[in-house]
Amino acid sequence: MKFVCLNVAIGVFSVAASAQEESTPPPRVYPVALPNYDEETATRLQIFLDNSDFGPGKIDGRMGEFFRKALISYKHARAMPKTGAVDQWMLDQVPVTYTTYTIREEDLKSIGDVPSSHAEQARLKWLPYTSLLEFVAERFHSAESYIQKLNPGKNWEHLQPGETLKVPNVLPFEVEKFTEGKIPENPAFASRKIFVDTHEHLLEVFDQGQLVCVFPITPGSKTLPAPVGTWKILGATVWPWFRYDEGMLNYGVRTENYYNLPPGPNNLVGILWMGLNKPGIGIHGTNNPETIGRAASHGCIRLANWDAARVKDLVSVGNTVIIF
Repeated sequence: MKFVCLNVAIGVFSVAASAQEESTPPPRVYPVALPNYDEETATRLQIFLDNSDFGPGKIDGRMGEFFRKALISYKHARAMPKTGAVDQWMLDQVPVTYTTYTIREEDLKSIGDVPSSHAEQARLKWLPYTSLLEFVAERFHSAESYIQKLNPGKNWEHLQPGETLKVPNVLPFEVEKFTEGKIPENPAFASRKIFVDTHEHLLEVFDQGQLVCVFPITPGSKTLPAPVGTWKILGATVWPWFRYDEGMLNYGVRTENYYNLPPGPNNLVGILWMGLNKPGIGIHGTNNPETIGRAASHGCIRLANWDAARVKDLVSVGNTVIIF
């Protein structure tokens, strides 16, 4: 997608106007002009959208592609004028843009070495964060470079418990609160539908025609695109083990030459696996949130871990998934 900057940025993208009861994708709509916000205003809006389950991508104080899509999607869902104007009441929901986080002794338990080879990874019981910077950036839904920018002069290789960092004031992804296990059906969300837009790289959830949330995704690749069609979620697991099978990943063919990779934030599917009734295909997290919406995946629908953690609470096993 290309944007032209003439004091405003112009982008054409998909905003779901409605979700019909039939399994048809929501229609696409109009171009929208957005002004260029300053860094703090953009950060406040990113935090507001993120806290509202309209994922702007990683928080970085910039007006990126998914920031724009999330803002207009939110306005559409609330029947607001779909302009790029800053709505003061949105900013009022985030009166304090930044907060602080103090490194705790227990945070060190989430950090460790992760070998590069899958054979060596398979010998471990957990695939942890590899640095406190990675841990803090993911906790506050941020680009690592933005955390570094907010904290000039820090020695990132030698952070110690007790050190305080400036971070975006977003609802944190508290990785230590998630426990390994299967996710049961949620009868309250039985009628919800998930739309996966492979062109705009968005996952949208609807409840009786109402847009509930939007999150950025990576949907497959040119070699193994996400399978267009109507599917269902068969099961879901927090902190899944991952069967790394190059035959399945590269060609869609299951082989006996594979590695069982243990769970953890640096597992290839991150915090979540939601398997569809299409063998080998699922909605899942990632070990590299910086690549969401850009790098390819192996036919699956990949989210940042902080978004995957929320998706699991907004949908149910048994829901229909329409990929288009």
